[in-house]
Amino acid sequence: MADRSVDVAIVGGAAMGSSIACHLAMDPAFSGSVLVLEKDPTYQSCASALSAASVRQQFSSAINIEISLYGVAFLREIGTHLATADTRPTVDLHEGGYLFLATADKREILERNHALQTRLGADIAFLEPDALTRQFPWLNVEDIAAGCWGRSGEGWFDGYGLMQAFRGKARALGVPYHGSGVARAERDGSGFRLTLEDGSTVACGTLVNAAGASGATRLAADLGIDIPVHCRKRMIFTFDCREQVPGCPLLIDPNGTYVRPEGTGFLCGSAPPEAEDPDCSDFEVDHGFFEEHLWPTLATRIPAFEAIKPGAAWAGHYDMNLFDHNAILGPVDALPGFYLCTGFSGHGLQQAPAVGRGLAEHIAHGAYRSLDLSELGFERIAANRPVQEINVV
Repeated sequence: MADRSVDVAIVGGAAMGSSIACHLAMDPAFSGSVLVLEKDPTYQSCASALSAASVRQQFSSAINIEISLYGVAFLREIGTHLATADTRPTVDLHEGGYLFLATADKREILERNHALQTRLGADIAFLEPDALTRQFPWLNVEDIAAGCWGRSGEGWFDGYGLMQAFRGKARALGVPYHGSGVARAERDGSGFRLTLEDGSTVACGTLVNAAGASGATRLAADLGIDIPVHCRKRMIFTFDCREQVPGCPLLIDPNGTYVRPEGTGFLCGSAPPEAEDPDCSDFEVDHGFFEEHLWPTLATRIPAFEAIKPGAAWAGHYDMNLFDHNAILGPVDALPGFYLCTGFSGHGLQQAPAVGRGLAEHIAHGAYRSLDLSELGFERIAANRPVQEINVV
């Protein structure tokens, strides 16, 4: 007999797991028991704590745009949505916008994406080079054919605060958290049996895999499910600049380098070349990546950044879905009661409100109700039906 038996066990208690738990507990139609298992209750190394934490609608696929449109609406009203008797949370949402820049060979893609984004309700401006210069006079547009800038609904926020707000609301509604990882998962009749790293066991009828980059693939493999999710390291560097760069948005250079304001300074990063991006579990920072790749790009694009003072830097992990760089969500048909919530490839925090709501709906009601997330389901992988998303940052 298991030490503990619950209706729903959620493995992973960061932003995704806590959002699912919170939305389940808030659903009047759900009366079952929920347990969240989190191997690191300090959250020091989770993606929710180490991410650059931003939200945008400038995707190329409708489902990702719709997910983030809901996400920013949720963040704007988070104090109402996730208030408890003791707290009214805030996440310091700053709607500074994203600015995607395109060279001539990518202009058509930018135009096509912009048409879809605006048709779905995103407030995105398409700017020719002269308009870019008027809006952002500090920007070098010599090689730029056009840009798209989110006038509202895009920006950055406190990702750790969002995670803690979901967690605090879930706990206030009676959801317990247990500080242990899962050593082994197995099928047990029509449900599941989890053996935890602390030696205890948990039996559950529904199992949600939100274990993140470090554990989702292994947990799925325990149950005979192969998912193309790998742990990849991403580094963030900060710096100060002597000159003012007024109104700087979250700028995406054509080569993928990004930069945005952070306090009185800036933070930046980029994905490394594919050949230099192995599976990785360490948190070491390669400062040469900043010196050799990021700074030259930034100083070319924004000449004010030729004179900067480097600051702190850190590394975190993405749960990277190498199949199509999109989330893998929802039930697994071959294993009734098993749900996946993984593979976010760097987009997780902004997607946590809609994904948590959607998976909670599916668990409680047997189907998505507010927004159909089935396009991001696991079955697309076996069917070789990738979701085409061009704007992966």
